[in-house]
Amino acid sequence: MVSENKPTRAEVEAAVKTIIRWTGEDPTRDGLKETPARVTKAFEEWFRGYDQDPEAILQKTFEEIEGYDEMIVLRGIRFESHCEHHMAPIIGRAWVAYIPNGRVVGISKLARVVDAYAKRLQIQEKMTAQIANTIQEVLHPEGVAVVLKAEHHCMTTRGVHKPGTDMVTSRMLGAFRDNPITRQEFLAMVTEDTRTS
Repeated sequence: MVSENKPTRAEVEAAVKTIIRWTGEDPTRDGLKETPARVTKAFEEWFRGYDQDPEAILQKTFEEIEGYDEMIVLRGIRFESHCEHHMAPIIGRAWVAYIPNGRVVGISKLARVVDAYAKRLQIQEKMTAQIANTIQEVLHPEGVAVVLKAEHHCMTTRGVHKPGTDMVTSRMLGAFRDNPITRQEFLAMVTEDTRTS
């Protein structure tokens, strides 16, 4: 969003007050007086990904890797997002792998890329592709694999009310797409991780 079109904090708080009134509550009662400010602050945290550049996160790399060219996997990265259709929480975990091509990135950077995309209004399919595509475009590895597994509150706490269900999406690029053995090795690590957690 262009900054000059972005609503002010006061406008956001006023909108929250309107929603509170719409529910039938009184936004001036003691328990709700500070709610508009709290909700606005929470939204700043939940949607901070719009202020982050995932490609910039991956810029610092290390080339002294002694020829390491095997799979690197970061498993079970917890994330919280919100669906763009209902703004309901999406709570899940990500498995991110890549095969380096002469350089590696600090593993915390992979988790930061997941968060940068999670902290936006999302659909899981798009988020999966964004994470994989960004790693591929910045690091130019031999391959990238991303699996997301998440519970969507838009269907577990409303609508069809099916708690305990989750959605799994994947994106495979390079060696993970072209080589079935490499893909299977990665998916075995995902399956093993979900069984032991």
